[in-house]
Amino acid sequence: MSLTGYKRSDGRWGFRNHVLILPLHQILSAAARDIEDQSKGAVAVSHDWSQVNEKDHERIIHSLAGNATNPNLYATILLRLGTPIEDEVISRAKSYGKTKLIEISLSDLKSLDKLTQAGIVEANKLLTEAKGEQRVAAPISAIVLGLECGGSDAYSGITANPALGVASDDLVAQGATSILGETMEILGAEHLLAKRAITKEVGQQIIDVVARYEASINYEGIDIRGAQPSRGNIEGGLSTLEEKSLGAAKKAGNAQFTGVLEYAIAPTKAGLYFMDTPGHDIEQLTGFGAAGVNITVFTTGRGTPTGSAVMPTIKVATNTEMATAIPDIIDLNSGTIADGTQTLEENGQEIYKLILDVANGQLTKAELGGHHEFNLSRLYGSSL
Repeated sequence: MSLTGYKRSDGRWGFRNHVLILPLHQILSAAARDIEDQSKGAVAVSHDWSQVNEKDHERIIHSLAGNATNPNLYATILLRLGTPIEDEVISRAKSYGKTKLIEISLSDLKSLDKLTQAGIVEANKLLTEAKGEQRVAAPISAIVLGLECGGSDAYSGITANPALGVASDDLVAQGATSILGETMEILGAEHLLAKRAITKEVGQQIIDVVARYEASINYEGIDIRGAQPSRGNIEGGLSTLEEKSLGAAKKAGNAQFTGVLEYAIAPTKAGLYFMDTPGHDIEQLTGFGAAGVNITVFTTGRGTPTGSAVMPTIKVATNTEMATAIPDIIDLNSGTIADGTQTLEENGQEIYKLILDVANGQLTKAELGGHHEFNLSRLYGSSL
């Protein structure tokens, strides 16, 4: 199958050509949504960051700057108050990529209404420019794939997750990049992933990241292993932490792990990576967007509707009953494996084909539904 995309001046590839409205303070989030609603196709995110003195300062700066320069963006309009900390976000964004950055400041315009109206005018101008750009032939190595699951059930580890692993292996073998996240979701299976590392050092990094995460949770007096699987997982038929973790790990197929990434940090070369992300679906997508992921496959057994403003997010159902019940959320059904109408390999190739179709412009159900969830991940919260 052929692949097309937008070649960026920094060498990266995008599969969408969005204009993003990104507020740099929570009080500007409503204005960002208004600009999205009243423009001719811009996308927006909102968040709760108020620029207080947070211990997670670097994590938040990475997340905002990285999402502002995701390769799926033609341009980003940064709504700002006019503070020095916003200058830090913008400076970091400029160091990450060549995405066009437009600043609109409340301190200059003096009112939220004027800021909103200026944003609408600028968004429509940029959207006209973006529509003038043409897709060009792209290599498979242009794909930076995010691997995610949410609302796992008893079918996850035998249908959608290993089928996604088949597609991921095919892409990595052709020079693409694939990133597995959700540190909490591989507790008890980290030693198996470590054995697939390209070097002993990378294997130890996988072990260390999981140990670091568990130690941080235990410090708060929480038995994370005892708290898993979650109530929703249990209702879906999962019985043990090991069952959940082994199933979640299947999304990464059988390829070797090239490296380990901190949250929201982009890989520097192609291959399969593990990223230290929270298990929270939206926080993980935010981290993927900041790391330059340009397409995500999200497997679900419970019908999670989460999507992203910057990355097309493909929803794959683990069971036919749920896929049939919510067709406006699900893009592809892997329950056919359990039904006996498809083999694991056949369904994996169907996911592979859908990844390329979506990369070539086919809209996902999350895109059609306007799912633009975004959440800034924190480890420690405010230091005030």
